[in-house]
Amino acid sequence: MSNKSFISKILVNPLQRIVNDSRSVGIILFACSIVSICVANISFGKQYIDFWNSSFHLPDYIHLPHSLLHWINDGAMAVFFFLVGMEIKRELLQGELSSLQQSLMPLFAAIGGMIVPAILYMFFNKNTAFQHGWGIPMATDIAFSLGILSMLGKKVPLPLKVFLTALAIIDDLGAILVIALFYGSALNWLYLMAGVIVFTILLLLPKLKIRFGWWNFLLGILLWYFIFNSGIHATIAGVLFAFSIPSDQLSNLEHRLHTPVNFIILPIFALANTAIVIPSNFTESLSSTLNYGIITGLVLGKPLGIVLACWCLTRLKWGQLPEGANWMQITGVGILAGIGFTMSIFVSMLAFDDHTMQDAAKVGVLIASVIAAIVGYTWLSKVASKTK
Repeated sequence: MSNKSFISKILVNPLQRIVNDSRSVGIILFACSIVSICVANISFGKQYIDFWNSSFHLPDYIHLPHSLLHWINDGAMAVFFFLVGMEIKRELLQGELSSLQQSLMPLFAAIGGMIVPAILYMFFNKNTAFQHGWGIPMATDIAFSLGILSMLGKKVPLPLKVFLTALAIIDDLGAILVIALFYGSALNWLYLMAGVIVFTILLLLPKLKIRFGWWNFLLGILLWYFIFNSGIHATIAGVLFAFSIPSDQLSNLEHRLHTPVNFIILPIFALANTAIVIPSNFTESLSSTLNYGIITGLVLGKPLGIVLACWCLTRLKWGQLPEGANWMQITGVGILAGIGFTMSIFVSMLAFDDHTMQDAAKVGVLIASVIAAIVGYTWLSKVASKTK
């Protein structure tokens, strides 16, 4: 056996299998979170946390992020949102969201799965210091939830997987709107107008028969810079840029970005944002209304909102359940949608300025996501065995 074929067999082939396995992203993100929490709580944990918060001494007049953590959350995550935005656009053009009839069930399910968790969260936290975190339990982690669902293989009908995909994509769009409208800072109208002008130019390029090229990405970087300084969260620029991409370029760009986003950007995000010091009064902090709201919202609110929305839609005869699926399976999918993880942790960072509150919220998100993953998987496994 040649050295080349030996290396391919030992290193390349296993890596390719990992990259192509839909379960890998969720497993890696969860592993990164566990590692990060563990490292943050050992002897050199402070140095580890300080590394992620290390500052870059950039001149103030260039108005760019000044720490590694901000570059990850404002810069690298804009690339993640760019990928999400392209997925949303593709689904709107030719996928499950391309017609009103196809999109009604996942659309209403996603809306129900966002509203009910927010209501439950506010039930615990209205008029408290935590009330601004109502957006935290609204989100679904599409990679994690679909990864868990794919572990069930043929036990789950394909239309049900398509339903969860469409639901999670709409959920992402809802989270993006929530971030844009409620979790930005005071608007700087000059930068905002500059961003609008750049976005308009990006939309006009295909109409002017200017072929897609490096200039689009240069304008995309300019768009990010203006949005970053406008007071709207910088990651929204990724979504806006995605919507300016010509439809014939979507598949190619999604394919190119899938691996670096899922296996580099998201793991780094998980490592940086779960560097949490577990307080000595951990049990006490866990019993706060903040975590009651997050865990109840994600674990109970998500399935309740999704099932209620689907039930109302079928009663009104505006839609029907995915082919081959029953109400028990819809409930299981609703439970899996309670895996908030990436998006919920991201909103936690935006909702609170206080690091202690951020860390407490992240712990709540992690606990809720683990519960939703285990219960959802077990539920759907039991349902599958009973339907055989």
